[in-house]
Amino acid sequence: MGIAERITELEERIARACLRAGRKREAVRLLAVSKFAPREQVLAAWEAGLRAFGESRVQEAQTKFGAAREGFSGMELHFIGSLQRNKAKAAAAFFDWVESVDRDSLIDDLARYASSRPAPLSILFELNAGEAAKGGYRDEESLFRAAEKCAAITGIVPRGLMIMAPRAGGEAAARRAFRSLRRAQTELIKRFPGVDWSCLSMGMSGDFETAIEEGSTLIRAGTAIFGARP
Repeated sequence: MGIAERITELEERIARACLRAGRKREAVRLLAVSKFAPREQVLAAWEAGLRAFGESRVQEAQTKFGAAREGFSGMELHFIGSLQRNKAKAAAAFFDWVESVDRDSLIDDLARYASSRPAPLSILFELNAGEAAKGGYRDEESLFRAAEKCAAITGIVPRGLMIMAPRAGGEAAARRAFRSLRRAQTELIKRFPGVDWSCLSMGMSGDFETAIEEGSTLIRAGTAIFGARP
């Protein structure tokens, strides 16, 4: 099955999940996780109509898309991996979004480097789902303090939250993780009503239908589009 056919099949599954959840299809955006996918596959996804892509390595993304992103006019590029401090400057200059903001020091770095951008850098705060090996703020209160910190910073703009479901525990564990993100969103809206918290980045190729049922507004699909990773 080719890239275009996979995208068509994925779109049909997204539409059915939205219908089951009583949501409009346009309420859920699709982010193509193109990390490790070669440029020709990304071009195929682009030609099939996708415009938002996610990468987890700064240098790989720069090589793949080029410094000026020639041929990809209108692309929205998200950084979705664990971002090291020594890569923060390059990420702030090259990406449109950083989804995986998981510590206060990274907020400081991104804000400093994003100050020279023509438009603010969009960020999502990552909430940890209870796995020590994964990134993310470890509890809601630390996430709320990070949100308060951003209120006095220019150059970066919070746009919502993201989470990765636990590897173990199946659908039940995924639902608990997704619901915890919605609870955090609800509380953030109360505490910081002037901020846009509308984006909930949750759900990947294996659990996006559950995520849609739980309120996801942005799903991150890689293998469902590009096939199994080498």
